[in-house]
Amino acid sequence: MATSTAKRRVKNNPRAVTAVLSVLGYVLVLGTFAGVLPIYPELERATVDLLSHAIAVVNTLALTTIVLGVRWIRRGEVRKHRTAMLAAFTLILLFLVLYLTKLGGGGEKHIAASGAVYYAYIVMLAIHIVLSAVSVPVVVHAVVLGLTHTPSELRDTAHARVGRIAVAAWGLSLALGIVTYVLLNHVYGVEQYVMSLAPLVVGRR
Repeated sequence: MATSTAKRRVKNNPRAVTAVLSVLGYVLVLGTFAGVLPIYPELERATVDLLSHAIAVVNTLALTTIVLGVRWIRRGEVRKHRTAMLAAFTLILLFLVLYLTKLGGGGEKHIAASGAVYYAYIVMLAIHIVLSAVSVPVVVHAVVLGLTHTPSELRDTAHARVGRIAVAAWGLSLALGIVTYVLLNHVYGVEQYVMSLAPLVVGRR
């Protein structure tokens, strides 16, 4: 009974729920950036690299599920669309845990490039960060509506419109995140990456 009442309240107040969840997310991220949340362990370089690779995998999977979700809803396969988007949202939550752990543990890295490549990287990174922040409320709102309404009820909500905005912002942010990861870790950070793996290789011998 209590669960049913809570779900009805969320269903009747999706914007308020979206606002509360978004604010909580922003507080967590900004608190980590500011270093006022002493809940993260200090990380070694090898761990930072490992988290970077894990984040890239999670982002790639999330982008894939988003593309599949869009494809399925265009075909009218609502159930598959719902499963894909919930999987993508779960992956983004996993990304958030990994990213905040990396950031809070001092896992900051700098690209070993200069000139046009460096500035292109900075622009892509900035767009990625801005879109990540902007997409939070629209993604949360789309998910809240999707979880509290039936497919027929969703036709009378802003789910489709908000969902299109969420997919555009979220998808581009993920794509740019993957590109900047490749540039930072596998194109212009290869030597640093190999050096960070050296202790692991030596330790196994």
